[in-house]
Amino acid sequence: MRLAVTEPGVPEIFHSLQGEGVSAGKPSVFVRFSQCNLHCLWCDTAYTWNFLGTEFAHRDDLPGAPKKFDRTAETVDVSVDALTERLISQPCRRIIFTGGEPLLQQRELGELIQNLKTFDPDFYIEIETNGTIKPIGLAAELIDQFNVSPKLAHSGNSASIRLRPEVLDFYASDPRANFKIVVANPSDLTEVHALVAQSGMPTGRVWLMPEGRTPAELRARETWLAEACLEAGYNFTDRLHIHLYGDTRGT
Repeated sequence: MRLAVTEPGVPEIFHSLQGEGVSAGKPSVFVRFSQCNLHCLWCDTAYTWNFLGTEFAHRDDLPGAPKKFDRTAETVDVSVDALTERLISQPCRRIIFTGGEPLLQQRELGELIQNLKTFDPDFYIEIETNGTIKPIGLAAELIDQFNVSPKLAHSGNSASIRLRPEVLDFYASDPRANFKIVVANPSDLTEVHALVAQSGMPTGRVWLMPEGRTPAELRARETWLAEACLEAGYNFTDRLHIHLYGDTRGT
């Protein structure tokens, strides 16, 4: 399995508090996968996809000098068996597979989840996904919770790759799925309302989250976004880990 790293050769696996969405505040062990099929302008884990030789854009780019990451230095391959042993030894049974996009590696992911559930049925498995890929096989049957984050136009991804109606319909009909939508400006709310209505997402399973990588950026958006959630019946989520640890790896 190809994982992101905290430093060369060291997989990004860490014990922390979930910072976002329905599980915010819960102690969790995170496993960050490398590789993603989307390329968001504001992504705070661009080291999982914005590699040398690609032509993707990111807000950290300077004029004439895009910021790129060395794929070899930023990834490490870990076998399913080795990762199973690593997670069994962790101090927490809530495991969150994040990315990148974990479902790009779902054959191996399914094997890993089966190993964990066989060892201890109390393992609780969350998948953080961008909502463009359906889970299949074991990766569909054994997952306890999907944290689905469909992307809006301000992500910089074209609608043709960021919106897969049949996939969003699948998640909307699955009670294990909750939706976390990143909002940057009040004008984004029109797009949010249309997306929720078109996909049939129950508003009670929709969380709106302000875009931001610093506490100041988050606070600047929280007041009007919280009011928007109250008016529309959505849930509001902050980014707890940013307030606690800043925009850092392994937190």
